[in-house]
Amino acid sequence: MISPLQSIRVLDLSRLLPGPYCTMFLADFGAEVIKIEEPNLGDYARLGEPKLDTDSAIFSSLNRNKKSITIDLKSEKGKEIFLELVKTADVLVESFRPGVMERLGLGYETLKALNPKLIYCAITGYGQTGPYAKLPGHDLNYISYAGLLDLQGERNRKPVAPSVQIADIGGGSLMAVTGILLAIQARNINGNGQFVDISMLDGAVSWLQTTLPNYLTDNQLPTRGELPLSGEKACYEVYETQDHRYIAVGALEYKFWKEFCKAIKRDDLIDSLDAPQNIQDELKIEIGNIIKKKTLDEWTEIFNHYEACVSPVLTFQDMVNHPQIINREMIQEIPGMIGKQIGIPIKLSDTPGSIYKNAPKLGENNQEILEELGIREKKEKGKIEEVI
Repeated sequence: MISPLQSIRVLDLSRLLPGPYCTMFLADFGAEVIKIEEPNLGDYARLGEPKLDTDSAIFSSLNRNKKSITIDLKSEKGKEIFLELVKTADVLVESFRPGVMERLGLGYETLKALNPKLIYCAITGYGQTGPYAKLPGHDLNYISYAGLLDLQGERNRKPVAPSVQIADIGGGSLMAVTGILLAIQARNINGNGQFVDISMLDGAVSWLQTTLPNYLTDNQLPTRGELPLSGEKACYEVYETQDHRYIAVGALEYKFWKEFCKAIKRDDLIDSLDAPQNIQDELKIEIGNIIKKKTLDEWTEIFNHYEACVSPVLTFQDMVNHPQIINREMIQEIPGMIGKQIGIPIKLSDTPGSIYKNAPKLGENNQEILEELGIREKKEKGKIEEVI
């Protein structure tokens, strides 16, 4: 079967989450991803718990379908090997702070001169330019600067950190995948590689499509817990059931709200869909009291008969066994692979992605890649480690 990226070689110098998640997507769709890791240590994500065999479950998930070679980029011999590898590559992904690769003598301009077709993608917190470019940070910092964290949580309470890394994945990984694919398409047209500058802060700002345009238009600051899709409306809320579980109500449109009101036997509430905030707050209390009278299973059965956009709030235990998740193959057991895998969310009809290889052990592909590069004189036992 043809894979859409089967002719693409990717050098991945990144660690932890944003870069590896990006290159995982490329590997799932056929790219040869070579993880370049520091000798003896490698990607820090290997160290976490729980373990799948010798590496963490998170590392094993993020780095499936990849190869690993250990190279000391600070040694002259290591740099020589790296530069030989760059000559063969289509894409390079790194997540160091700006200036690190230049200090190693391996910056974009140097690599571009060696391989003009190289697409060099740098994923950083703040991008390659601006007064914050070289500052350290993590996901929470990027979404705080984006104004996104200020909107997370309940009214009159402190902001709440989200349970997934919005800037890392949404602002970093997925923007990087998009940028790389765009650059590959541009290279198909003009034959040239280019630099892809991904800022996780930039990406987080771009996610604010349902709130920021309003502020840019009327200069009215949104209030945490009073956004149309986060705390304002009774029709878009989470309610507790009798057995201390929860249902998610997303009855935004009148037709769904009408069905919801019928399901809870309160037709008198139908005309309150767009009531003022004080009425919305009263509605939430009233609806909350109604929902607490039945269990999650009872409400799930009731709402199965109404198109009201109501769903149970599932735990991971519920989710992995849900028929929709199973049907879409979003949790998979692959013969020959260690542990269960998160499936591929992009479904292509003719050239689908595939999960076929466990995450590599540290330096697993040293000999294979060195031999390909013609470094055969160093492959005898005990010698490979000396040059990498």
